[in-house]
Amino acid sequence: MDSMTNKLKLIRLGLDTKYEFMVYIHAGCSIDKSEGFETYTQVVVSCNNKSIVATLTIVTSDILKMNQASLSEIAWQRLGANEGDEITITHLSPVTSLRYVRAKIYGNTISSQGFDEIMTDIVAGRYSNIHLASFITACAKENLSITETTDLTNAMIRTGEILHWDHPFIMDKHSVGGIPGNRTTPIVVTIVAAAGLMIPKTSSRAITSPSGTADTIETMTSVTININKMREIVNKEGGCFVWGGAIGLSPGDDIIIRVERPLDLDSESQMIASVLAKKVSAGATHVVIDIPVGPTAKIRTDQTFLRLKEYFSIIGKTVGLNVMVLKFDGIQPLGIGIGPALEAKDILAILRNEINVPSDLKNKAIDIAGAILELGKKSPLGKGKELAKQILDSGAAYKKFIAICEAQGGFREPTSAPYIYDINATHAGLVTSIDNRNLAMVAKLAGAPHDPAAGIEFFAKINTPVDVGQTMYRIHAQTKDELEYAMAFARSMPNIVNIIRD
Repeated sequence: MDSMTNKLKLIRLGLDTKYEFMVYIHAGCSIDKSEGFETYTQVVVSCNNKSIVATLTIVTSDILKMNQASLSEIAWQRLGANEGDEITITHLSPVTSLRYVRAKIYGNTISSQGFDEIMTDIVAGRYSNIHLASFITACAKENLSITETTDLTNAMIRTGEILHWDHPFIMDKHSVGGIPGNRTTPIVVTIVAAAGLMIPKTSSRAITSPSGTADTIETMTSVTININKMREIVNKEGGCFVWGGAIGLSPGDDIIIRVERPLDLDSESQMIASVLAKKVSAGATHVVIDIPVGPTAKIRTDQTFLRLKEYFSIIGKTVGLNVMVLKFDGIQPLGIGIGPALEAKDILAILRNEINVPSDLKNKAIDIAGAILELGKKSPLGKGKELAKQILDSGAAYKKFIAICEAQGGFREPTSAPYIYDINATHAGLVTSIDNRNLAMVAKLAGAPHDPAAGIEFFAKINTPVDVGQTMYRIHAQTKDELEYAMAFARSMPNIVNIIRD
């Protein structure tokens, strides 16, 4: 077909398909007639030297003219397209790296070359969301060996940019998550940076949780920082809080996460590869990994913890990282807030040394910061926690936090949601266990993280005595409908907080 007639002009219809790449054309347009496209065909959409694989939808109304096309909002973003730009739509050629995905589904091993080809195709936009979902599922559970996980990590690193810093110790930390709250990163980063170490922290948005670190920080300052600005901030302040998706480090990982989120999957091997690839890409040399373990946490057994510890340590060494893995209690939420703004309020209370701060969150942040200070030779072995506490208690960490926020565009107080509802104890007794997964679900149904102020305040820690009618947790929502949705689920799960009667 003539290239000039194979072009359609983009108009923006404001179609939100969440994470699905969609392209819309009129039923009578020349491309549809000549190429024989049908609704739900997978096609290649090209614009401004970028391409994506998208699902085609044929429009029969006059919302589009014959020479026009539109995209879903996520597709506009991925292509970097503007209204009035021209796109071309072509048939999807066979993606040869999918043979490795199909082989893995049938139990075969993916080679290093296979992972390189897969990640190259993913970054180039040749994988549709269906292809990505197949790859994620094929690698889920414990389907990748330690060699395959190493090869996947290296493939992720090779398909992105690597930052280089002129310092011998570049520190970093990561939590595998699975526990509501648990937002230690902003506290740890500010303690470590205040101590004089460099910690260029890049963080993810939520995948399966009510908030990611980037979501929480974004309630207080901008996290969408480019690489040049990130360098400037870190060289000046020693640390930063940057959303990893904004700077394009390990871009294949960001694409995979986009599909993992609606699948509600976060496989161990892909998680390890994701974490370590991001750390290498950010230029880290020393990393502390926080792994909460508990019956309703993401990591539920000591056996799984030991396997992850081994994988993180071995693969980390292979890719040039000094990795320390720490095990923490994952039986209950950490802090009071669950959800971006509510977690931010916990962080500020601790940094400001307010009275009655959540001691569990504070103590864990001090533990992690202390380990990093020892790794970075800022403290003798066994003395890191003492130094971390001193920096926090002196106000130096809060001063550093505000300085980093100002460098990233300015500090603002986190907001509050207009609607709340208390879930109260139906009988007196002792709190013996907490269902972390369903508690997190309540926070998500209330609107977290897409409504930053939504979530939960949690008050019923394990081994706490409660009276009849005492508030166990408080739901926060931006709208009445979301509040009612979360309330209905919470009522259907009366044992989220398990209370043994007196």
